[in-house]
Amino acid sequence: MRLQGSAITLGAVFAASLLLSGCAQTPIVQRSVAPNPFGYQKVSALCHVTPVTTAKDGTMSVSMTVRSDDGLCAISIQQPTGGNYASFGVNPGPVHGKAFLYNYDGHTYVDYTPATAYAGTDTFTADLIPGGGKPRTHLVVNAVVDATGVVVHTPQPAVTAPKAKESTKKTTTRHTTRRTKH
Repeated sequence: MRLQGSAITLGAVFAASLLLSGCAQTPIVQRSVAPNPFGYQKVSALCHVTPVTTAKDGTMSVSMTVRSDDGLCAISIQQPTGGNYASFGVNPGPVHGKAFLYNYDGHTYVDYTPATAYAGTDTFTADLIPGGGKPRTHLVVNAVVDATGVVVHTPQPAVTAPKAKESTKKTTTRHTTRRTKH
């Protein structure tokens, strides 16, 4: 009987340690939208991004569908060994919108915001520099921009006060000429 009680106690300790070890593990963070570390970023109502593909020459590409509602669509990318890129740039930039790159929480984010109410396609290339003398990588972003439901509010002209009525009374001006003697 004593052996059986020890087995139960060991089993309980083992089960409790398994439960507690699960608490000590750090969870994998999955992001569906940009993290917004700056506090002012608006996310587009439509943002679909395909997985990043890599060509034989090392050039990466991704496609996105985004609405031109003044919101952004974000791509999160890491180096093949993990972590964010040391530096980056955009060349050429998008023609019908703007691109913004930044590092946050071990990821490099590529945000694209199309021009409001634009509908069509846009393409730009993000140059990703891993650092440590490694060659830069190019990420080509092909965007399909949808303007469905986007309404542009045009500013109304300022209202001016009506002019005061001019008097209908005619005034006459008298011109006098002085003669001077020489």
